[in-house]
This record gives sequence, C-alpha cells and structure tokens, in this order.
Amino acid sequence: MENIKQKYSQMVKKASPDSPILKNCIKAFFVGGLICVIGQFITNFMLTSGFDEKTSGTLTSVILIAAASLLTGLGIYSKIGKFAGAGSIVPITGFSNSVTSPAVEFKQEGFILGVGAKIFIIAGPVILYGTLTSVIVGIFYYFLGR
Repeated sequence: MENIKQKYSQMVKKASPDSPILKNCIKAFFVGGLICVIGQFITNFMLTSGFDEKTSGTLTSVILIAAASLLTGLGIYSKIGKFAGAGSIVPITGFSNSVTSPAVEFKQEGFILGVGAKIFIIAGPVILYGTLTSVIVGIFYYFLGR
C-alpha cells in the first residue's frame, strides 16, 4: 500500500507544473492594490463632490460592485482573475464576481430554476455563515458586555 502511495505521489509531482509563487504573489499584490487605488480615487472624487465620508464609502462600494458585475457579464473579470489570482478575489469586487458568475452561467436554464436557484451557489455559504457568526458574536457581546 505504501508503494502505491509513493508511486502516486511521484506521478502527481511529475504531472503538476511548478507554480511561480513569487510571480503570482507580485501579480496578485499589484492587481489587488490597483483595485483598491481605483476605489480610493472614487472615494476622493465623491468627497470632493460634496458627499460625506459615510455616503462616499457606500457609493464607492456600489460602484465597484456594479463594475465587477458588468465586467463579469462581459467575460473580462475572469481574464483578470486568471492573471491576478487572489488579487482579484480578495477585494469586494471578487465577491461581486462570485455572485454574478453563476447567474451568467445558468441563465440559459431560465430565470427561476437557473439564475434564481443558482445565483448564490458560491457566495451563499459565505453570506450564511457570515450572518450566523455575526449573530452568535452579537449574542455573546450582548450578554458578556454588560
């Protein structure tokens, strides 16, 4: 049995390409940073346009989410993701992409059984467990914070 495991490990190592980790990290850093810089420019523009800080932050989030959804629908965001890896997934735009991409993928199945049923297939667990965790932490905070 051990011999089979060793042979399998050797086969996997031979078939798997080496990842250029440093190169991938640099690309992720710069693309993720570029997304954040774009967000900061939007925020600064909103602030100079007369919006308060809270409204500017909200509008920036909405614009970034809408832009990422549009780019996903046009097939551009997947190319950015292939290039940048985690650099395109970590910002809020990555979450927008994870909600939009199943909707685009399953649209041929119809709006109810396709888009409606599958839209949260990737992001749903994140929303569910994030909400559940915040409720549990809120309960602990309520009772222990007194």
